[in-house]
Amino acid sequence: MLHLLYICLMKFSKVAPKLDNIGMTASALCAVHCAVVPVLITALPLMGLGFLADPWVEWWMIILALVIGISSLSLSYLNTHRRILPLIMLAAGFGVIITGHLLITGWLEAVIVPCGGLTIAAAHFVNYKYAGVCKIDGMPFGSRHVH
Repeated sequence: MLHLLYICLMKFSKVAPKLDNIGMTASALCAVHCAVVPVLITALPLMGLGFLADPWVEWWMIILALVIGISSLSLSYLNTHRRILPLIMLAAGFGVIITGHLLITGWLEAVIVPCGGLTIAAAHFVNYKYAGVCKIDGMPFGSRHVH
């Protein structure tokens, strides 16, 4: 049983950094999307990219970032570093995005929502750093007692 636990933890230690990289990229792209689309909204249909201004595209990007964020950060928290800061940053970033989309309109939304996306990207970066710091002898912090 302990050997199986060790194998699962080792597989997680290889997947977690990839999830953080995907999360950082997705969140940064979301921030860019939210900042650029309002500026280019009239030109997007001319370039065949009018679908990028569709609210459903934004909500699917938010849902994808949420799934990746929760998966990556909660697994790292439970299996590696036990530090709450990345989860707090993730929740704050999504709070800013949701608040921006539902309660704020105009140019202010185009400023606030990307800040939420960048906060989520920063949460993944902090998580990535915490997970890397918590490795001892090439093994995740949580698995050092399993030999």
